[in-house]
Amino acid sequence: MPNSLRPSWSSSIQPNLEHLITLSDDVGVIQHATEDIPNRATGYCTDDVARALIVVYQKLLLDPRDADALRLAPIYLAFLQDAQLPDGRFHNFMGYDRQWLDCVGTHDSVGRALWALGFGMRHAPRATWRRLCKRLFNKGLSAIDWLQYSRSQSYAIIGLAHASHASIADIELPAYSEALRKLAGALKARFEATCGADWEWFEDIMTYDNARLSEAMVRAGTALGDEDIQAIGLRSLAFYTRVTIEDGIFVPIGNEGWYPRGGPRARYSQQPLEAVSLTDAALAAYEATGEAEFRNMAQLGLDWYLGRNSRAIAMANGGGCLDGLNESSVNLNMGAESTLAYLSAAYSLAAAVRPSTKVVIGSVPS
Repeated sequence: MPNSLRPSWSSSIQPNLEHLITLSDDVGVIQHATEDIPNRATGYCTDDVARALIVVYQKLLLDPRDADALRLAPIYLAFLQDAQLPDGRFHNFMGYDRQWLDCVGTHDSVGRALWALGFGMRHAPRATWRRLCKRLFNKGLSAIDWLQYSRSQSYAIIGLAHASHASIADIELPAYSEALRKLAGALKARFEATCGADWEWFEDIMTYDNARLSEAMVRAGTALGDEDIQAIGLRSLAFYTRVTIEDGIFVPIGNEGWYPRGGPRARYSQQPLEAVSLTDAALAAYEATGEAEFRNMAQLGLDWYLGRNSRAIAMANGGGCLDGLNESSVNLNMGAESTLAYLSAAYSLAAAVRPSTKVVIGSVPS
């Protein structure tokens, strides 16, 4: 990466939790907003509450005395506890009346719940919280074989990597390693089935939350000591960034058509979750290799929120984030997914600039 494209690490910031507090109540996080006002009619979802739990644990790792994060963390964890089904899977959608609206959640929501719980096992500041995370996580392991899609598998892999790190001396570690190897093996098979000279990816189309697949493979390879798995993560990340970084600016795949193999790539509507995915995947690669170019790459994800994007528009607004970047407009709503993406990217980068700090991918160091 040329020197002119190398970001200044002094630009890393720690946004406040003000908008997340606005979106939250004593149940969880309201999914959507009308501009900066929570839209209660949209209720809650496990997807967003799992993200929120990770974010407040990140915040507490940066500032262990943050009163707002200390208050919100048990609310979010209690939501996941209530969401878990007897078979280990999770509900996803809950109405504002606190009634579950589904029989079982989506594959992605189950994967994200496992990710958040594994993260909590490793980084929750209180022993009581870590124990509950572990109990829910272990129960959720029975859902691993049910996860059939690359993103849900990737989310679970990230959670398993955190859980493995938290359980070095525990009897559960062999079970975590076995699950990691099974899911990473499935992603490896996807990659090998579609990879070619012109396409080094896991599927024949790039859709949403793309860099999570690369991150998952890097993290799985690191946790398992498997160089082949890790190499697929690094190789796919290199391909992804060749597609999405243009003149030092991150231009994620838009959801108006995605990017099919051999076809045109959509440039809009760009979604905020893509930028934090790049940041986390790049930090995973930096953790694995120690190569400084990945730290710089990670900053480009955060920069997208701050206005270094294809339209030079700041998406971050205080502690919130606009919901989407379009070709001729922006989505002025600031819902949970976009806000949590921005907060998570910022907290990860805030940790990365600390001297003698070891980066924890998708999080901050313990």
